Amino acid sequence: MTQIFTSFLAALMALSTLLAVPALAAGSSDGSSTLSSASYDEAKAMVDEGNFVAALPNLIALTKADAKNADAWNLLGFTYRKLGQLADSDAAYLAVLSINPDHLGALEYQGELFITTGKLDEAKANLAKLKALCGTCEQAQDLEAALKAAGA
Repeated sequence: MTQIFTSFLAALMALSTLLAVPALAAGSSDGSSTLSSASYDEAKAMVDEGNFVAALPNLIALTKADAKNADAWNLLGFTYRKLGQLADSDAAYLAVLSINPDHLGALEYQGELFITTGKLDEAKANLAKLKALCGTCEQAQDLEAALKAAGA
């Protein structure tokens, strides 16, 4: 009976841990989101559909509600960049990296912003940091490909 109870308790704890972790796209998250995953997930879905204009007010609200949500800041920076609001994008990536200096998605996206703004040395520095953190992870590969496409 004790073994059954122990097994049940272990399974229950594992299930509660899985349910507490938000489902997020690879490269976009560091797991710092403390808001309802539905709010983040709704904004992420809009961004994934390319509906940046609709996602923007939701992301601004998310970052105001939880200023330490690195994932929301990262998605906000990405959205601003896609809308051509590069100064706002830069500020959002700086916010992410002040919360989590090793946020893989932010390092990739900020590197892509650096390429867009002609700051190739800064983009290469982000790539070097990514490689140190994760080797040949998707974020490092994507930034490296973007640098090569830019002729760097």
